[in-house]
Amino acid sequence: MMMGKNESSEGYFILLGFSHWPHLEVILFVLILMFYLVTLIGNLFIIVLSCLDAHLHTPMYFFLSNLSFLDLCYTTSSIPQLLVNLWGPEKTISYAGCMIQLYFVLALGTTECVLLVVMSYDRYAAVCRPLHYTVLMNPRFCHLLAVASWVSGFIASALHSSFTFWVPLCGHRQVDHFFCEVPALLRLSCVDTRANELTLLITSSIFVLIPLILILSSYVAIALAVFRMQSSVKLQRVFGTCGSHLMVVSLFFIPIMCIYLQPPSGSSQDQGKFIALFYTVVTPSLNPLIYTLRNKDVRGAVRRLVGWEWDL
Repeated sequence: MMMGKNESSEGYFILLGFSHWPHLEVILFVLILMFYLVTLIGNLFIIVLSCLDAHLHTPMYFFLSNLSFLDLCYTTSSIPQLLVNLWGPEKTISYAGCMIQLYFVLALGTTECVLLVVMSYDRYAAVCRPLHYTVLMNPRFCHLLAVASWVSGFIASALHSSFTFWVPLCGHRQVDHFFCEVPALLRLSCVDTRANELTLLITSSIFVLIPLILILSSYVAIALAVFRMQSSVKLQRVFGTCGSHLMVVSLFFIPIMCIYLQPPSGSSQDQGKFIALFYTVVTPSLNPLIYTLRNKDVRGAVRRLVGWEWDL
């Protein structure tokens, strides 16, 4: 019944994006394209390297490969559309395209929250339970954790995106954002959306705050274990792997919390766009650099791969 009132369901949306600053659109196009290419190359490099080098066939790099593939999908769900809109005068997206984009952005973002928890548990098991690590993180359990991360994200997105598109928009088509996002779409409604805002806040708390609490709890236990270590070599190794993961967690969760843990009516539109631009464009491009530059295992795998190809 409510969908019948939604005139936009048979048409399109206009993604206003950064049209308020037309002089910035060319600059943003170049910068975003560069970050997107870095994201593609960097994450593909980690996936290929993890597959080719036998030394990286461990739970940590299995989950890292999942994260890299996730970042590839996450950026591709919104950035190509943004580049098209920045380059040309047309800034439209079909109703079906908007639904699909919203679904995948929510699904992949939620999956990343859960996957980062799984990666923190892997680090906890490696540092705090080293003697039982191979038993705890056996291949079957690792695959089960990865599948659970993806499935939970896509199920949560199916529920939440359906709630969003049941809200009648009464013909409003101008989305003041560069992609179809829940808070921006709720602002188009001509009815009271407090129930939707409450649902958004609750689901965001479940998939953002709870994962963050679990991650921090893991690192508190890791920190306590580190203080008991005597070997400086072990300390450096722990700080190398755990430090990279903590940086990735910070870059992802802080912007997400700024957007989703407040009601849509209480945030600045322009501020929200630039925060969203950071976690959809910048963060996925930095993840491969963080893990590559700070990780001896990855640098060693690169040297072995280059040496192997040189020998050929």
